[in-house]
Amino acid sequence: MFSIPGKQAVSITDRAAAHISKLMEKEGHSGLRIGVKKGGCAGMEYTMEYVDTPDPNDEVVEQDGAKVLIAPMAQMFLFGTEIDYETSLLESGFKFNNPNVSDACGCGESISFKDVKELSAERSA
Repeated sequence: MFSIPGKQAVSITDRAAAHISKLMEKEGHSGLRIGVKKGGCAGMEYTMEYVDTPDPNDEVVEQDGAKVLIAPMAQMFLFGTEIDYETSLLESGFKFNNPNVSDACGCGESISFKDVKELSAERSA
């Protein structure tokens, strides 16, 4: 759907790939679908769900045994995102380093995106 030939839609750090692979093995699923939906204090939030069968329109990114599928409606919002997995003393979880985000709430789970026209202009430049 929304892609540039020869460039993956998202990148996955080694830590995130290892954690995704471990989760898929433990839970018995073939991949992890990421997306966005309306909600949260900034207007949108990330979604993650286990997947056994990919949707034909999913963008599939595989790295080091980890399979991430990007929901069709989320592809333009997630293009260029780096998925990382961070662990600290108080919490651990996936972190999305997304260049398309214009604002985020304090916890980082709720986001808003740059204007779609602005995104399209940046991609074509």
